[in-house]
Amino acid sequence: MQPSIRRNPEAQEAENQKPLRPKRNTDTVPPYGTETQKNLLARGSLELEGTSNHMEVDYSHRPKEKVRVDSNNENSVPKDFESIDNSNFAERLRPKRHAASKRQHETSERNKNSNELVHDGLNRTGAGPGRDSVLTPVPQPRQKSQQVKKPGVGPPVIKYDQPPKCEITGKEAISALSRAKTKECRQQIAEVYCRHKDKQLMPEKVTRYCPLEGKASVSVHWEEDSMETAPAVPVRIAFVLVVHGRASRQVQRLFKAIYHTSHFYYIHVDQRSDYLYRQMLALAKRYPNVRVTPWRMATIWGGASLLSMYLQSMKDLLAMSHWPWDFFINLSAADYPIRTNDQLVAFLSKYRNMNFIKSHGRDNARFIRKQGLDRLFFECDTHMWRLGDRKIPEGVAVDGGSDWFLLNRAFVDYVISSEDDLVTSMKRFYAYTLLPAESFFHTVLENSPHCESMVDNNLRITNWNRKLGCKCQYKHIVDWCGCSPNDFKPSDLPRFQQTARPTFFARKFEASVNQEIVNQLDGFLFGSYPQGTPGLKAYWENIYDEPDGVHSLSDALLTHYHAFARLGLARAANSLQGDANDNRCRYYAMGHPVAVHIYFLFDEFQGYLVKHHATNLATSKLETLETWVMPKKFFKFTSPPSNFNRLQYAEIGTDWDAKERIFRNFGNLMGPLDELVGMQKWAKGSNVTVTVVWIDPTNVIAATYDVLIDSTAEYTHYRPPLNTPLRPGMWTVRVLHHWNPVAETRFLITPLTHHKHLPIRQ
Repeated sequence: MQPSIRRNPEAQEAENQKPLRPKRNTDTVPPYGTETQKNLLARGSLELEGTSNHMEVDYSHRPKEKVRVDSNNENSVPKDFESIDNSNFAERLRPKRHAASKRQHETSERNKNSNELVHDGLNRTGAGPGRDSVLTPVPQPRQKSQQVKKPGVGPPVIKYDQPPKCEITGKEAISALSRAKTKECRQQIAEVYCRHKDKQLMPEKVTRYCPLEGKASVSVHWEEDSMETAPAVPVRIAFVLVVHGRASRQVQRLFKAIYHTSHFYYIHVDQRSDYLYRQMLALAKRYPNVRVTPWRMATIWGGASLLSMYLQSMKDLLAMSHWPWDFFINLSAADYPIRTNDQLVAFLSKYRNMNFIKSHGRDNARFIRKQGLDRLFFECDTHMWRLGDRKIPEGVAVDGGSDWFLLNRAFVDYVISSEDDLVTSMKRFYAYTLLPAESFFHTVLENSPHCESMVDNNLRITNWNRKLGCKCQYKHIVDWCGCSPNDFKPSDLPRFQQTARPTFFARKFEASVNQEIVNQLDGFLFGSYPQGTPGLKAYWENIYDEPDGVHSLSDALLTHYHAFARLGLARAANSLQGDANDNRCRYYAMGHPVAVHIYFLFDEFQGYLVKHHATNLATSKLETLETWVMPKKFFKFTSPPSNFNRLQYAEIGTDWDAKERIFRNFGNLMGPLDELVGMQKWAKGSNVTVTVVWIDPTNVIAATYDVLIDSTAEYTHYRPPLNTPLRPGMWTVRVLHHWNPVAETRFLITPLTHHKHLPIRQ
């Protein structure tokens, strides 16, 4: 990183920081092959540690999927995502020999030093990784003489405040109980399981009130010219903004694009997003038709809390008698309009008695199975636990699809106020359902007296890329596999301009990934900004704010932010050109950083903006300064260049997003306890094998292995077999082809200056 310090927005580039080199490691070096030693020593005089492994990965050769340009089906499990095992018990179902080898592997690892190569291989299939592959090591069995027998381990001891009211025998419930973190959550899981076991939880039969047989759906027509005429009585819309994270600038830009004095805006901020909550409270104070919910929920992906949040929002809106809204529309911070407010109002005024909701459009039995509607789920500890099987209630047709919808006031009032058997039973059923917002409103609407008002279109375009978006990325918060749409890019603009369907919103947009597409949409909808508009090509996003408290940061991040502030003060002092008597730009750091933002320009990461306090030594006054720390790229090809031309780029970082193919830790700020990910970008070509060598700051090889790269691979990413804590200092990763160097990159592991958020004194 390169720091500069400023009292004003203009920043200056600073000199590179030279990393410290720790003392050379003198651990015993295991034997290496003679030829391998000769080649590696010739290329860098490296001390050797560990051995080389050969890594292969499975590659799916399924046919390429057809891209549906106007697809807006937001199902959690798309049609081509049928082969995922959603079991939490895959480990138990594996052959016993796998478990035995795992125990042997874990035993041997205890005797390794912190950065010795873990002797891992991968199942060999003769094929390399696909377009976007993660390489996951699998332990290889060792010789009998190395085996260490461990005493048998019994079932986990589960503690309750009160013993369960029934015997818990279901393997899924037992798994959930063993993984739940708090006693309260375990108690609730046990109570739900026992109530379900006693048939007291789920409705067995539900009354259908729709007078039609089968599924009803009304066709609507889109005539853009007719939408230019203002309706005699225009509808008024209640926008419910469901936001989380820290992208306040993006939320405010969305708000600006959809704002109209005739509409109403009700904002729910996730319980875990305090910074964004403060920003939205400030926004709401400026407008009489904007409110922030006085209550907040932690609306996890796929959780029952999301449906609870929508139902409470609807109840609140109905109680606001001075807000005479006609339609309920839910939006997230990742949504953006693709047509104007006038067009939306004209269309909805024409179809003011309709409800717009998107169905899955597939075989219903398969949808129920893949959506997990026939499974019992329960949310606690911000996790959706799967507890077993259940039956779908008789008497109603269960449906589902996207959880983004436009509902008229009459139907919303029915859902909130009705006490008939359909509504009350469905609320019971969906309180224990995965992704309930993707099915509850569909099922109630299709079986209710309002069934004839259903339009199978939620008026949106969703950017699905199944191969990238279906990575089971939510397994840490839900016992199921799901999918998420990708962010739009500038190349997608024609999709918004050419669609023949009535569509008014699109998702997903993310300014930290690509802001240019939002700029283009703004120009398309509202006209271009004047040439030279300040900040139009720039984007800032807060990643730390003083009211959050330093407890919200990891020790590694806190260490980096303090270091950036010190570098900025040193830069300021150096500007005095060595005059020891001039203290105008000499400072003494005071306290923790005040705020940190990530900064982008032309959709390229430009570094960190660290705001901090310091005492001026000349005036003894406290000043607020901002240091701009800019990143430096370390990737380079060998010189002279190799004739191997498939590798395009390599990078090491944390928080790899396989869906967007970026590191969410944009500056790759890493400490000794972080779990690293190596990423490589490839050009298409013939199948190749490359060798990856990880070299620690003491010039010792910490890991080396071969990777097979398929001809169609675009990206590969993997977690290297390194044990933590990592040695602080500058690391090097080299890529070799036939043991000839191709390229290398470097990355810094920063030694910690804070432990549990307190300064380390010794």
